[in-house]
Amino acid sequence: MKSTTTAAEVQAIMMIRVFLFCLFFTVSAFGQITLSVDATDAPRNIVRVRESMPAAPGTLTLFYPKWIPGEHSPNGTLNDMVNLFVSANGKALEWRRDDVEMFAFHVDVPEGVTKIDVAFDYIYQPYTHATATLARLKWNRLVLYPRGSKSDELSVTASLKLPPNWKFATALPVDKETKDAVDFKSVNLTTFVDSPAIIGRYFTRVPLAASGAKSVPVFMDIVADNEEALKFQPRTLNGWKNLVAQAELTFGARHYDKYDFLLTLSGEGGFEGLEHHESSENGVGRDALSNSGELLDLSELLGHEYAHSWNGKYRRPLKLTTPDFEQPMHGELLWVYEGLTQYLGKVLTARSGLWNESIFRESFAELAAELDGQTGRRWRPLVDTSRAVQFTYDSPLAGRNMRRAADYYDEGALIWLEADVLIRERSAGAKSLNDFFRKFHGGESSGPKVVTYDFQEIVRTLNEILPYDWKNFFIDRVYKVNKEAPLGGITNGGWKLVYTDVPNKIATTGGSTGDHMFSIGMMVSADGQILDMNPDLAASKAGLATGMYVRTVNGQEFSLDFLRLAIAATKRPETKLELVAQTGEEQKAFALEYDGGERYPHLIRDPLKKDILSEIPKALGATVPPVRDVPHLSASVRRSANVKN
Repeated sequence: MKSTTTAAEVQAIMMIRVFLFCLFFTVSAFGQITLSVDATDAPRNIVRVRESMPAAPGTLTLFYPKWIPGEHSPNGTLNDMVNLFVSANGKALEWRRDDVEMFAFHVDVPEGVTKIDVAFDYIYQPYTHATATLARLKWNRLVLYPRGSKSDELSVTASLKLPPNWKFATALPVDKETKDAVDFKSVNLTTFVDSPAIIGRYFTRVPLAASGAKSVPVFMDIVADNEEALKFQPRTLNGWKNLVAQAELTFGARHYDKYDFLLTLSGEGGFEGLEHHESSENGVGRDALSNSGELLDLSELLGHEYAHSWNGKYRRPLKLTTPDFEQPMHGELLWVYEGLTQYLGKVLTARSGLWNESIFRESFAELAAELDGQTGRRWRPLVDTSRAVQFTYDSPLAGRNMRRAADYYDEGALIWLEADVLIRERSAGAKSLNDFFRKFHGGESSGPKVVTYDFQEIVRTLNEILPYDWKNFFIDRVYKVNKEAPLGGITNGGWKLVYTDVPNKIATTGGSTGDHMFSIGMMVSADGQILDMNPDLAASKAGLATGMYVRTVNGQEFSLDFLRLAIAATKRPETKLELVAQTGEEQKAFALEYDGGERYPHLIRDPLKKDILSEIPKALGATVPPVRDVPHLSASVRRSANVKN
């Protein structure tokens, strides 16, 4: 039967179509942001921003990103945004900061206005993210957006002007590039903020991925204070290439279309380590590629941030996934987000050959000893350090032993090490945490996307790998107070934590502080200030306190070297250790009852148990030649080992 449509019905259909078209146009138009970033004054710590966006008459509230992904805290750098001006059709508009939400700015948009223009400057704090020759550009610091908008639904079209003869690197897709400027393709605000840039006068880009039809581009992009700092050894390049290959073998897939390691080498540019889906910010000292100790630290940093592309960016806790940069993030599962990544960072760094197995063990010995010696664990469960991430991440060093800090990183790594060893032991080597990685983080390779999870999915997936009471495994270690650190991965893995007078290779890569927390229980700066103490050990029991300045050691003027020699000498019979410390105007002598000499943590083999731990850092599949092996410490460790009780 043939149907007929009346004139009234036709008119109604046309009105609906017009309404839907207008609605689509309005949503699309109001979701467009055009951003111009002028970084020509970056060497003077200034970046200038010009921005335009559609607007309608009435009150428009602009928001400056507050909760930054990967930083897990409301630490948007609001105080560094200056010279804020808003205008429309060439006329200035007044703005007013919100009385409660300081990151929000209210603007009254007059009739007839369809677009507003925003201008502000961003000023870097000295010695943080910019120098005379390089800078890191974090787009979340250089944009305002309409409050209440979902970041996935806002489109940003950005351009960047560079200082003369500077180069740039970013994961953002490029539309057009000229000598000192670049136009980027439009992306949504989520992707934009997740794709920072580095710029610099001294620049090099190194391809890391193997060539081939299925290859996905991966680059090491480096800017440095000078040309010399850009140089690296062939074995370092081999390690970087292995890192890319070992990650894909470990996870079985990747979830980026291109990846950029954004590496800044500077004596003044500040430390940085922040994950992104298709890139990572890695800021270290100028000599990191030539100094062997700094290179060990850089290698772990690269492994950690790269692993985040899978764990943290692709798979992300549900409550750490927010629709914009205003909604608070809940850090409860940071022991997975960061703790598992801390474990992965060490494992991938070793599998790549950037570390050898000795350094891998030294790293776990150091963090195990530090966590086991914390008195704060007597009152505070690990999960509380992640729930309180806004405070723990930047908690002061003074009192940290009693307070605890961002322990979800290192203690989380110990817990995941224990889980890996448990799976290997109970499956007789047939299964490992690698199977969990491939199931949980792998699947089909894809471009950037977020797949959320909760605690129950972690437990469920592990049970699919190896049936076990995983729920209580984590509850006991994460959610309950534990006076001792979770060392099961070490002890069940066939090793023991011991203390000797041989310095730990990982812990001694820096020289600006004297860390004697495992001997007299004190950490001191180069100028003698006591930074932290263990209240159970000799220094605190003698009456010393954080904040005091050590002036003399056994009658001699204080220095880090002399303090270390004096501690070492306590192993000799009847050798005393007396420190004179000052607080305010008062100086006082403190006699320490201590005769243990220097004590540094290491791992030695337990001959009564199978060596499972050594299987974990072994490379998966073929690799290019690894770095030259660091001399093994086992002989010297065994000679003076004091097995931990």
